[in-house]
Amino acid sequence: MNEWPDGPTGDRGERRDRYGRGSAGSQPEGARAMPHVQPRGVPPQAPGYGRPGAGPDQTYDSGYNTGQVYGGGGGRGGIPPQGGGGSGQGGPPRQAPDWRRRIKLGALTLAVVILAVSIGTYFWADGKLKREVDLSKVIERPEEGDGTNYLIVGSDSREGMTAEDKKKLHTGSAEGKRTDSMMILHDGSNGPTLISLPRDSNVTIPSFVGSESGKTFPNTGRQTKLNAAYAEDGPELLVRTVEYNTGLHINHYVEIGFAGFANIVDAIGGVDMNIPKAFKDQKSGADFKAGEQTLDGEQALAFVRTRYAFANSDLDRTKNQQKFLAALASQTATPGTILNPFKLYPTMSAGLDTLIVDKDMSLWSLGQMFFAMKGVTGGEGKSMNMPISGSSGGNLVWDKAKVKELVNQLNNDEKVTVSDN
Repeated sequence: MNEWPDGPTGDRGERRDRYGRGSAGSQPEGARAMPHVQPRGVPPQAPGYGRPGAGPDQTYDSGYNTGQVYGGGGGRGGIPPQGGGGSGQGGPPRQAPDWRRRIKLGALTLAVVILAVSIGTYFWADGKLKREVDLSKVIERPEEGDGTNYLIVGSDSREGMTAEDKKKLHTGSAEGKRTDSMMILHDGSNGPTLISLPRDSNVTIPSFVGSESGKTFPNTGRQTKLNAAYAEDGPELLVRTVEYNTGLHINHYVEIGFAGFANIVDAIGGVDMNIPKAFKDQKSGADFKAGEQTLDGEQALAFVRTRYAFANSDLDRTKNQQKFLAALASQTATPGTILNPFKLYPTMSAGLDTLIVDKDMSLWSLGQMFFAMKGVTGGEGKSMNMPISGSSGGNLVWDKAKVKELVNQLNNDEKVTVSDN
C-alpha cells in the first residue's frame, strides 16, 4: 500500500487530481462534467440514439446533462404528464369538440333523411291511387269557374270483402255497386263549401257517350233518381248528369267503397262523435245512444248509411254523412297521425287501397281536398244540402232558382249565402 502525501500519480508521475480534490480545501468542490465513456470498438453516436421512435442513426439521450432523468420537465422518466390538454404521447394539446359544427351536421343529416322519407312516401302513395275515371269522355261540359270542385262519392262496392266482412258490416251481398252518398266539395278563396246531393234527387239524364261502348246516347228528357246515372254507366255518366243539372264544372272525381271507409276509421283508432239523439236501424246495423262516443269502423259505416230511422230519410242521412266525414278529416289531419308512421301508413294504405279517382288527380290535389274537408268542421266553410223545393213521385225536386244562385256564387268563388231550407 502506497501513501501519496500529495495525492496519487499516474504512470508518468502526474498527479491524479482530476477526480476531485477531496474536502481538504477551504472552498467546496465545483461541479465538473463527467466524461462520457465510450466502449471500445463502438463508433460515436449522435445524440438521441435508442430513443423510442428514433432511427438507426440516432443515439439514446438519457437527458442526464439536461436534468430530465430525475424528474426534469415535470414527468416521470422524462415523459410529459397526462392531462392538461396533452395528447399523452408528447404531441400537441387535444382540441375541444366543435359542438356547433356537430349540431349543424346533425341537423343537415336529419333534414336529408326526412326529405328522403317524404319523397319515398309520396311516390308510394301516388302509386297506390286507382286512376280509373276518364273525365275526357264527359261531353258538353260547363266552363270552369274559380276554385276547385270535387265530386265525392261513397259507393256500396263490396270489392275485397269476405263473407264475414259483409255480415259484420251489414252490407248484404248485392252484385255490382251503386252510389250510397254523393257530395260536391268546393275549395276556394272564401273557404270550402260541402254540398250533399241526395241520392233520391230528381234529375234529367242528358245526352252522353258510353264510357265502354263509345256509343252516343241522346237526351230523351228522361227523369230519374240521381244514383241511377251511376248504375247505368258509371262515374262518367254521373259527372255528366251532375254538371248538366247544376251547370257546375267538376274538376275531380273521388270514390271510396265500404271496406276502405271502415278500414280508415279503424286505422286512426276510431272517430269521436256527439250524437244528439239515440237511434236504431236494423238494415244498417245502427244502434246508438245519445252523447259523446267513439265510433269504430263498423259503427261508422252504420252511422253514415242509416236512413230508415229518420223521418226525412235521405236528407237526414246526408247531414249525418257530412257531420261524420268532417269529423273524420279533422281527427285524421293532426300531428299525432301525420307525424306518427305507425298511424300514417296504415291510414293511407287503408284509404288508398279502395280509393278510385280521375286520371288527372294528383296526390297533392287529394291532400288539398282532404284539408278543405277539415276546414268545413273548423268553421272556415259551410255544409249544406242541395236546396229542395218539393218532391215528385217520391223523388226530391231541387229548387232551381236557389241552385242557380248557389252555382253562380261557387263559380265566382264568392261567399255562399244560399240556404238549403
